[in-house]
Amino acid sequence: MAEPSKVIHIRNVGHEIGEADLLQLLQPFGNVSKIVMLRAKNQALLQMQDLHNSVSALQYYSTVQPSVRGRNVYMQFSSHQELTTDQNSHGRNSDQESEPNRILLVTIHHMMYPITVEVLHQVFKAYGYVEKIVTFQKSAGFQALIQYQSLQEAMDAFGALHGRNIYDGCCQLDIQYSNLSELQVHYNNDRSRDFTNPSLPTEQRPRASQQGYPDPGGLYAFQQPGASYAQMGRAAMITAAFGGTLPPGVTGTNERCTLIVSNLNNDKINEDKLFNLFSLYGNIVRIKILRNKPDHALVEMADGFQAELAVHYLKGAVLFAKKLEVNYSKYPNITSAPDAHDYTTSSLNRFNSNVIKNYRHCCAPTKMIHISALPQEITEDAILNHVSEHGSVVNTKLFEVNGKRQALIQFESEEEATEALVSKHATSLEGNTIRISFSQMQSI
Repeated sequence: MAEPSKVIHIRNVGHEIGEADLLQLLQPFGNVSKIVMLRAKNQALLQMQDLHNSVSALQYYSTVQPSVRGRNVYMQFSSHQELTTDQNSHGRNSDQESEPNRILLVTIHHMMYPITVEVLHQVFKAYGYVEKIVTFQKSAGFQALIQYQSLQEAMDAFGALHGRNIYDGCCQLDIQYSNLSELQVHYNNDRSRDFTNPSLPTEQRPRASQQGYPDPGGLYAFQQPGASYAQMGRAAMITAAFGGTLPPGVTGTNERCTLIVSNLNNDKINEDKLFNLFSLYGNIVRIKILRNKPDHALVEMADGFQAELAVHYLKGAVLFAKKLEVNYSKYPNITSAPDAHDYTTSSLNRFNSNVIKNYRHCCAPTKMIHISALPQEITEDAILNHVSEHGSVVNTKLFEVNGKRQALIQFESEEEATEALVSKHATSLEGNTIRISFSQMQSI
């Protein structure tokens, strides 16, 4: 940890957060004498009137997660003891907030496409020998630790890549120096890799298909985030994912990731069934059914936009004869606990691949479900035997797309189709784990 200082360094300061919001966090501990907003880096520097004030603030926020406008922010002492006039007017020297290290901490912002170890390796190996990579999901977003063989290589990569995009218009690299001395890698797979020890076990998991996002071979068309990028903003990027137009009523600017779902049928619902429904709108981090209110559950989604889609499409949906109420929770995230089901590494999260396609297929529950990943020799009768317990089937259609068997099943009501989806998505049918989503088709 840095030496105590009157200057507090705040990270993950989104564009929607202003000086007044940050002042509200720190003014209870004393007067703030200077503030520098480092907009390009989503960071800020705030100088308290005296050292005692800043120490009190960081002691408090070491036990309480600070959150501004639904976004978690992260505080530490700055390496600066004072903010100079030059810093105050230009925000310079901000790259020196942590000591240079051969291990880089990389946060990916605006992550429209999945990022794997292979993608990161292709980007970072241009600046030196990458020894190890570890990726993980945190409340700040998708992050990675990247260890170079030498300090100079890490510094070269920092200078060349910080603030740049992996793909055109998205997947922006926010790089800091880590304070770790050595990365520990236990498996060589999509989430971690020790390039110095290829004999590590793979801990096999299903690989996400790479279909649906750009080939990493074209990664070097980096985009400097200039004024046009800043003006484009997050909402415009999301709009592009939807083919130019967001669904009416969806802003694309929400930052709150955790939802409170109420009026559940607690005799029939569980975390996996909620996962099957909410994962239609984004990747799920954790789900927790409240033991003292078993008809309530918390659902934490990967980002605010996906949470907004879930609220937009599921508020008022009927599930197991109960009309769901879906709202934003006052909690920024769900704490890891035995009664909180963690889905961060689940291969069933639908937005690990085909991200753009999944966004475009988002819709409110319909009477029609689409079933994919079916066995090649499956019959309509076998499919009906699997799903018909959930309602009256009006029509069915079995077909092939690119040699893969798929089916459409039309129920009498949205409620019946929703029950079939939450109960049968990711179940086994003749040895295959099937996938179910809602179809926007009106009839077969």
